[in-house]
Amino acid sequence: MGASTSIRRIATLGVTMTCAAAALAACGDSGSSGASGDTGSTGSTKVAAVIKGLDNPFFQTMEDGIDAGAEAQDLETTVQAANSITDTTGQADKLTALAGQDFGCYIVNPITGTNLVQGLAKLAAADKTIVNIDSPVDAEAAEAAGATPATYIGTDNVAAGKLAGEEMVKQVTSGDVAVIGGTSGDVTSGNRVEGFRSGLSSKVKVVQEVSADWNREKALTQATTVLRAHPDLKGFYVANDDMALGVVRAVQNAQLTDQVRVIGTDGVEEALTSVKEGGLTATVAQYPYTIGEMGIEACAAAAAGKTLPETVTAPVELVTEADAEKALAATPKPFGEYQDPIADLLK
Repeated sequence: MGASTSIRRIATLGVTMTCAAAALAACGDSGSSGASGDTGSTGSTKVAAVIKGLDNPFFQTMEDGIDAGAEAQDLETTVQAANSITDTTGQADKLTALAGQDFGCYIVNPITGTNLVQGLAKLAAADKTIVNIDSPVDAEAAEAAGATPATYIGTDNVAAGKLAGEEMVKQVTSGDVAVIGGTSGDVTSGNRVEGFRSGLSSKVKVVQEVSADWNREKALTQATTVLRAHPDLKGFYVANDDMALGVVRAVQNAQLTDQVRVIGTDGVEEALTSVKEGGLTATVAQYPYTIGEMGIEACAAAAAGKTLPETVTAPVELVTEADAEKALAATPKPFGEYQDPIADLLK
């Protein structure tokens, strides 16, 4: 991003924009957090966020990041979540209900690429700022509806999966491994698995791939079945940490902890603890807290009349036993440095 791009550490995340620099009406005379006001074409400075189900700790952490970002930016923010990570209709209904209210910026984390497009079309028609985080809105569907988001902030899931593949090669050297994905057809899961496969060497072969619907108990069941079918299996790649923890349990139940490596994706605190204690071999940590904060930053920048970058890649970090303690100390934020181009807009 060039020499001027902000390099952020865990202690400096969440730049607070001053009233003078931002000219946001939220910085009113009362001094209270969250007052709304007029910001030209975006109207209200109030922010609405619609995210996936809070039945998953990843999205609980994302909500925490949104709340922290809203406090730092002094923006009144309403967060609504789907009832579960498969509640596509309920999530769409929540966005539709919020669309007619006095919000100037909408942060959306869709369950599928298309389930929120109808609501987004209403927002676009009303000239509202749309910030897409974590899971991308389908580009073709959004364009057809005239509702292309102002920016997308999220993980490069192919790159994250490749990190896992490369680590698996280090762990097992050669042999058979299996893959447990999320919901069948899910873009995020598919990208992670694609990346994982690309990171493998010719000596490490994927012998089976199954789905477990992002559910820990289903992953435990699926892994148990896979282990019976492939007694010489050397490892599992799992598309999220909640499922990965179920796979770890299956491996432990089969008394194969010394033989089978398990690598997950997400970096939730429970998974980091498991890595530290020798259960989960590694995880590719994403930072939903940071993604949530950056979403709020984008709304603040838009309210200040800034042009948002089309895409912002959120940080990922491979966490093994060697750095699990450091990752735990920093969680829910990254333990290393990363670039945040949106922070530059808030200077």
